[in-house]
Amino acid sequence: MNQDPMRFARKTLLLPLMLAACGEAPEPTLKGIALLPADRFVSGPTSGQFIEPANGRTPPFERRQPIGGFSALIDADGLGSYLALPDNGFGTRESSPDFVLRVYELLPVFRTPSGGPGSIEAAPAFVLRDPDGHIPFPIVADLELYPGSDIPVDPLIRNGRLLTGADFDVESFRLVADGTFYFGDEFGPFLLHTDAGGNLLEPPIPLPGVWSPQHPLLGDREPNAPRSGGFEAMALSVDETRLYPMLERPLVGQEGQLNIYEFDLESRAYTHSDPYDPPFKYRMDPKAVAVSEMTAVDEARFLVIERDEGQGPTARWKRVFLVDFNQVDAEGFLIKTEVLDLLDFADPHDLSRTGTGRFTFPYETTEALVVLDGGLVGIINDNNYPFGLGRHVDVGQPDDSEFILVQMEPLP
Repeated sequence: MNQDPMRFARKTLLLPLMLAACGEAPEPTLKGIALLPADRFVSGPTSGQFIEPANGRTPPFERRQPIGGFSALIDADGLGSYLALPDNGFGTRESSPDFVLRVYELLPVFRTPSGGPGSIEAAPAFVLRDPDGHIPFPIVADLELYPGSDIPVDPLIRNGRLLTGADFDVESFRLVADGTFYFGDEFGPFLLHTDAGGNLLEPPIPLPGVWSPQHPLLGDREPNAPRSGGFEAMALSVDETRLYPMLERPLVGQEGQLNIYEFDLESRAYTHSDPYDPPFKYRMDPKAVAVSEMTAVDEARFLVIERDEGQGPTARWKRVFLVDFNQVDAEGFLIKTEVLDLLDFADPHDLSRTGTGRFTFPYETTEALVVLDGGLVGIINDNNYPFGLGRHVDVGQPDDSEFILVQMEPLP
């Protein structure tokens, strides 16, 4: 299929990074930007029936689903096509039973120093479903009515056994060597294993010894993980033999510590026995409330995004750090090196069209990062449609999905 050559514009950016004349590493620089407008929908079950109006948008959205923003990103082919994962939809389990879990293919045409429109085409790649009944607890597709309501569950969800935002909160995913996918969920937390078409291949894989308040099989157990504290980030080793799911928030009694676990893909089992003694420990900055992404650079090194809950003028902490699994401090925590402040870095070509020479990425949920070639990284926000208000504060309009390319300084 012929494609617009601008889709391959980022290939012109993948040049070795030169050091500045003074011998110091140059500042991270904006090299590309593309937008997917907030009000983009695909056909599907009526959605938004359990949320309130926000930012000029009034639900429900009849016979359609918002694409929304993205919590995870995969470079699909090295040529400009990406797979992107929204989370559970409208922010909570209670608000999202009519939001279908889905993966999209993104084709950005970046605005770069050489030109380009700065647009994104998005198309559904597949939906998540459980056609063979692997899930050992009721899901929305098993019900006549949406939970706590008198609204009938849409036949598309019931008949297709589609998974929804009330079943799982998928926040991360990785494509592994056999062509299947693993998704990281926050409610359990669980790992979900699907085929290339999104069909569940086995029951959800729990994290032994960890229970969130939203765990569907919690029963009388006392939760030891906070609400929305499960697998937000999940890296894949470069040899594609291990997953590294990471808790978004600390376990009870481990304030300030985030645990990184190791899941062996051959045995399909965790390599640890005690959830409080993980293979790797990460110390979160006091100004952050969560880690939202971890992505492999090479076999030992990973990029990690820390964020606060601010957006727009209240955003204070959106940082990217480099960690090396072979480097820990005296207390056994990974040593962090800051490599990018997302709230203030260089835009010398005025790709943002602000005229300031600086760029800021002021979104509450900055959650997806992909490592490309030549020191380039791609980052996209979750716009929390229709609630996100990080960029258009002055006009009260929901955030777009903003995909940026950043040329990083050489990694140590």
